[in-house]
Amino acid sequence: MNGVTNKVEIKIDKAVCKSCKLCIDACFVDVLRWDVEKAGPTVAYPEDCVWCLACEDACPVQCINVKPPSN
Repeated sequence: MNGVTNKVEIKIDKAVCKSCKLCIDACFVDVLRWDVEKAGPTVAYPEDCVWCLACEDACPVQCINVKPPSN
């Protein structure tokens, strides 16, 4: 193993999020899911993220930040 991690870091600023679900609709690999209890998006499967940034682009309030895998 060369120390490379495939995990993308996805942060959602819940204080800014408007719960519009556009990020969930944009995520074609289902990394983001709707959390019914918290009434907002959650990062359910970060290991499946392909770093397409569709969720960032879809967010009208720009509350999502996706960071690429680090070495």
